[in-house]
Amino acid sequence: MRETRKPRVGVLYGGISAEREVSLRSGEAVANALASLGYPVERIDVLEAPISTLTQERMDVAFIALHGTFGEDGGIQSVLEVMGVPYTGSGVTASRLAMDKVATKHCFRRAGVPTAAFVELEAAWPQERKVAAIAPLGLPVVVKPAAQGSSVGVSIVEAEAQLPGAVARALEFDERAIAEEFIGGRELTVGVLGDRALPIIELLYKGRLFTWKIKYTKNAARHVVNPELPAGLAERVQDLALRAHRSLGCRACSRVDFRLDADNNPFVLEVNTIPGMTETSLLPDAAAAVGIPFAELCRVIVEMALRAGRRGAARPRKRAAAPVPVPVRA
Repeated sequence: MRETRKPRVGVLYGGISAEREVSLRSGEAVANALASLGYPVERIDVLEAPISTLTQERMDVAFIALHGTFGEDGGIQSVLEVMGVPYTGSGVTASRLAMDKVATKHCFRRAGVPTAAFVELEAAWPQERKVAAIAPLGLPVVVKPAAQGSSVGVSIVEAEAQLPGAVARALEFDERAIAEEFIGGRELTVGVLGDRALPIIELLYKGRLFTWKIKYTKNAARHVVNPELPAGLAERVQDLALRAHRSLGCRACSRVDFRLDADNNPFVLEVNTIPGMTETSLLPDAAAAVGIPFAELCRVIVEMALRAGRRGAARPRKRAAAPVPVPVRA
């Protein structure tokens, strides 16, 4: 009996954003994992590959491991829809909404998902207006670019004199910034795979902010899977993760980040539509906790993309495909 040919996977990584180095690491890990399962894999650095080459003739499915600009903002998703190539993760609109922290906040509010109070800041505003807009939030506040990830350009401001510098730093990476109330309690994250919330992970690290350096330095942070929480809180956090994921129209997988306040009330910070896939990343850790090894996680994500098929282009209606089963191990 002839063995069915595995689909050709183009792993899209690298790219143009401030998160390029992380993307290269994620993409390399994914490519190696899929190759170990027998998938024909081509590594494609989007910084070097002409857009016109991202075609069905080159790949059967694209695994998007691009973080930040053009990867998580709907840019590469739009290109792949035009080219008719199935791709992993969320679609154009959900990607755009999740990347834009202001739009994300509005979606959360409409869905009844608790999130920290915030204000939007425009680069064109005079400094006095920016400071005055932040004042109602009180201190401390978190100031960050409106559309970046991996803690790029993020500051905690604890004194008014620090505000101008923090706002200027955030605006180095975007034309808009966001200032939000600092929620000072425990930091949690929940991976979503298919329609399932994975185990909660608590992040333990030195300092008050999960910085780029901590995020991507091995052993700089501890990932505590299924941390001890007050009765009923774990279920509430996982439910909120699914609601946040769905409020943006996300699909396949995401990672939802939380902070608890002093009374253990959870607040959703953001949804990451293309979670990191490196040796220090959180989604693979959460999947491993329910018996899904890294290579299997990559396979499931690819299969979800193939089931979704081409997006964007008009095509005949077909009976909905059955969802890809997420492995469950005792």
